[in-house]
Amino acid sequence: MVDVYLFSGFLGSGKTTLLKKMIMEFKEQGLKPAIFMNELGSMNFDSEEVGDGVPLKEILDGCICCSGSEKSEAQIQSLLAESEFDVLLIETTGAAHPVEALDAIFSPLFAERLNFRGIVTVADSKRFLERQQLSPQIRSLFIEQIRHADLLLANKTDLLSESEQSQAIFEIQQINPTARIVQTVHAKVPLQLLESISPAERGAVEQAPVSKLNLQTKIVSFDQPIEREAFEDWLRTLPDTVYRIKGYITLSGHSYPHSFQYAYGMVQWLPEYLKLRNQIVVIGENLDELAMP
Repeated sequence: MVDVYLFSGFLGSGKTTLLKKMIMEFKEQGLKPAIFMNELGSMNFDSEEVGDGVPLKEILDGCICCSGSEKSEAQIQSLLAESEFDVLLIETTGAAHPVEALDAIFSPLFAERLNFRGIVTVADSKRFLERQQLSPQIRSLFIEQIRHADLLLANKTDLLSESEQSQAIFEIQQINPTARIVQTVHAKVPLQLLESISPAERGAVEQAPVSKLNLQTKIVSFDQPIEREAFEDWLRTLPDTVYRIKGYITLSGHSYPHSFQYAYGMVQWLPEYLKLRNQIVVIGENLDELAMP
């Protein structure tokens, strides 16, 4: 049977960073991972981060959840039919309820071939402490992702003081007293920790589709290189309802694009050495009112 891990967590928490690290660690153990992921928008940014030689299936513009389980089942079935692999890593969109995604995993089509190991939730510790600033629907989803974790990474603890770290752990434990909680920076966690988890019994799930969360996505394309200073000036004007921006941007004076990440006011630029499409996807609420760069 193929071990299956499901990675959950709100937008910008660090799921894709964890995914990339686990791909490397499984390979170092001589195991071949396969990936099934979902993007909230129609731009497959995260899939380009996976790397060559890793079997990959993805769903764009939707959720890996009950409402889309037939499409998810078909993609997993294709993975199993087309590729030989030892472990399946599923990364859900940040707008998905983690337990809803289990509907596809436990399909009778391949239930005897998959060994579900558990839900790993990556929680942005700083955003968790500031969760009252989120809209009620988004805050509820954030809490549900924490509540259903088997292993919980309290990520980005380097952004908190020691007292804030203690407060975050205490409050997370009140929500989920059974999960193992690990404080992390850049989602660094040893593979052995993942391999030690086991899934908990789960009750009924109240579905929270993306449509009810008022989340929107917008894709912005660039025909010309962008001035970094002007772009970052625009970022500083963004409201708190913009949760995530990611994509590739060619900066003035550079031949190749930079991989760009934005989450809750924090920015990351990483140089790339491939010709990639210059575009970003913006994820948040009330985007119709937002002036794009």
